[in-house]
Amino acid sequence: MRTRMIGAMHSELGRPPVSGARILGDFLGARPARKAGLSCVVLASRSPPSASRRRNSFHCKIHTTVNRPKKSPRIGVSGAHRSAFTLTELLVVIALIAILAGLLLPGLSGSKASSLRIQCGSNLRQMGVAAHLYVDDNAGFYPISYDEEEEDGVNYSYAWDLTTINGSPNTVIPGLLWQGGTTLQVLQCPSFSGAANWLADPYTGYNYNTSYIGHGQLESIPEPAKGSDVLHSSRTVLFGDGQYAAGADKFMRAPWPNPGDENFVGRWSGTQGFRHLRLSNAVFCDGHAESLRNCYTDNADGSNNVAPGTGFLSPDNSMYELQ
Repeated sequence: MRTRMIGAMHSELGRPPVSGARILGDFLGARPARKAGLSCVVLASRSPPSASRRRNSFHCKIHTTVNRPKKSPRIGVSGAHRSAFTLTELLVVIALIAILAGLLLPGLSGSKASSLRIQCGSNLRQMGVAAHLYVDDNAGFYPISYDEEEEDGVNYSYAWDLTTINGSPNTVIPGLLWQGGTTLQVLQCPSFSGAANWLADPYTGYNYNTSYIGHGQLESIPEPAKGSDVLHSSRTVLFGDGQYAAGADKFMRAPWPNPGDENFVGRWSGTQGFRHLRLSNAVFCDGHAESLRNCYTDNADGSNNVAPGTGFLSPDNSMYELQ
């Protein structure tokens, strides 16, 4: 009877019969048997005794379960697994960003200003080189600061930087310093955006030592100086950042009267602009460029006319004169 029951059980599962001892052991231990994802738990119990009590029978129940992979929790779909900023945390982050911006932006602004100052110094050095070439090619003379001439009924306004051919419209060409050609953008200071001294000029921002070197048609000494007249070339300024109340000025003036512009009035119109982080760039007669900090406002025509952020390079004429 036991053998027939075991055989019937296995035939029901579609498996070959196994020994009764193994089945009984599984029954009593309630051990799961797993294979290929199928879990079988065999439970055993002794049948209640019949009235005759002549035999024992086993009632078997077979439960099958299929192992399924566990699902991971869905993070981010429901609010249960999503973390969010509180209002306090958000305010702290905003405050930190504001502090960092306050620390970084002045540094970035200062870096940009330093870059423009360096570019300006490069422009001035190119002017210094051009002046040396001009002196070599013109019997030792520097270019004249300005001059007016008429040729074939056409009026020419010559200047050291740019020359204007008067007409309708006016035509602007490279000035005397360049002897026929240059990249005109070199005449624009990258830190200056004001009006030009001569309105037709497309580029501006620099001036030329007119009091002692360039002179000009209406000056006390019209003829320009010679290179050999400069005794201390490393201390005599040649070109610089020109600026006054009305914009750029292309004619640099010493603060006090001198033989070259003895009768000139309005020296505050030939000052330097201290626009590079309170520095003013200048190139000297020996070709080297400097960023100068000292700014002076006293002059023969009164310091009250000197615009803020502008001034002279020395309290006297020492940085302008030839000796």
